[in-house]
Amino acid sequence: MTDSPAGQTAEIAALSFDEAFAELQRVVGELEQGGLALERSIELYERGVALHERCATLLNDAELRVQRLLERAAGQLTVAEGQTEDDAD
Repeated sequence: MTDSPAGQTAEIAALSFDEAFAELQRVVGELEQGGLALERSIELYERGVALHERCATLLNDAELRVQRLLERAAGQLTVAEGQTEDDAD
């Protein structure tokens, strides 16, 4: 883990979804075990929030990409069907 908040933010921003999700699971597991000092618990919680935000951003980006692909595919299908119907007339 990087000590400075800016370094931590840059480190998290560089993670893939799988990496961020695995790290989030590790952080949650450590918090659930309990017995941590208050300061360590807060650090882990802050990291967990940042990791959650990274995962959410990557999921939103992926969803947008899929929607665009579906829209593009639907548009191509509509045009192809329209051309086929025009050709049949």
